Amino acid sequence: MALVKVDTLSRVFDVSKPWLNRVLERRPKAYLTAVSEVDFEVPERTTYALVGESGSGKSTIGKMLVGLLRPSDGAVQIEGVDLARETDAAKVAKVRADIQMIFQDPYASLNPRWRVRDIIAEPVAARGGKTEGLAEKLLEQVGLSVKDAGKFPHEFSGGQRQRICIARALASDPRLIVCDEPTSALDVSVQAQVLNLMSDLKDQFGLTYVFISHDLTVVRHMADRIGVLYLYRLVEEAAPEALFDDPKHPYTQMLLEAAPRMDGFGREVQPPEGEIPDPINPPPGCAFHPRCPIAQAVCKTTRPEMRRLGQTRVACHMAE
Repeated sequence: MALVKVDTLSRVFDVSKPWLNRVLERRPKAYLTAVSEVDFEVPERTTYALVGESGSGKSTIGKMLVGLLRPSDGAVQIEGVDLARETDAAKVAKVRADIQMIFQDPYASLNPRWRVRDIIAEPVAARGGKTEGLAEKLLEQVGLSVKDAGKFPHEFSGGQRQRICIARALASDPRLIVCDEPTSALDVSVQAQVLNLMSDLKDQFGLTYVFISHDLTVVRHMADRIGVLYLYRLVEEAAPEALFDDPKHPYTQMLLEAAPRMDGFGREVQPPEGEIPDPINPPPGCAFHPRCPIAQAVCKTTRPEMRRLGQTRVACHMAE
């Protein structure tokens, strides 16, 4: 059974100007689609990665998974419970206790006025649990010292702060952790340490990760399955081996061509053409067709539906 089930998930934001401005300028309301009809499942004790360019909807999906944003349409089920619609408070509280999030910026996600001991214990203390010795135990598990519990966040480096964030996420003994680009603000050498730590903790605690990233080299080694987003829609989903060896969608192929490679010294790469279209006024049909090298007439008029092609799910008329 899937621990996370996302069904036709959508989120729309009202980005209209104030009423008086719209009246004077004779403009209608403006709506920005951040996520549209996204479907995927995450089995327990696996890692599902979401990748794509900035503005593709990755972080918005992550926030809806943990309940920080309500879906405009569709549903997110965690352990079979839809947090946005469930009326049983006890069920909601139980599921919420099983979800944690690791944010992108380790400098902004820690309270500078709190000691590390209080930061790590906060998720447990908020529910009235026992916190004695908890921070010290978790600090050791993430590779820090027991003595660090009495320090403040400004006394740590970026990599150490992210370890504190991981310790805080583990404090409530979660089943699901949503990781929103947890290593993008870190140096490359520190990234490797944090990723190895997260991989070890996943095996040790039986965790399930939803890993949000724009770095394909990271998700290749972390993920059991990868979903590729383009302009708020899922365009391809596959296991890492299938995605990297035989990508079906032209956008995925473009991302892989642009990614750094160990054997790529001296190779000439065609830079990605065009820019992501305006999400307030997206193009008709397939949103990728203005940048696609193999676009046909049907691509400009009809939006492709997600379909299965071997072990891959892909939304492309020309995938074959």
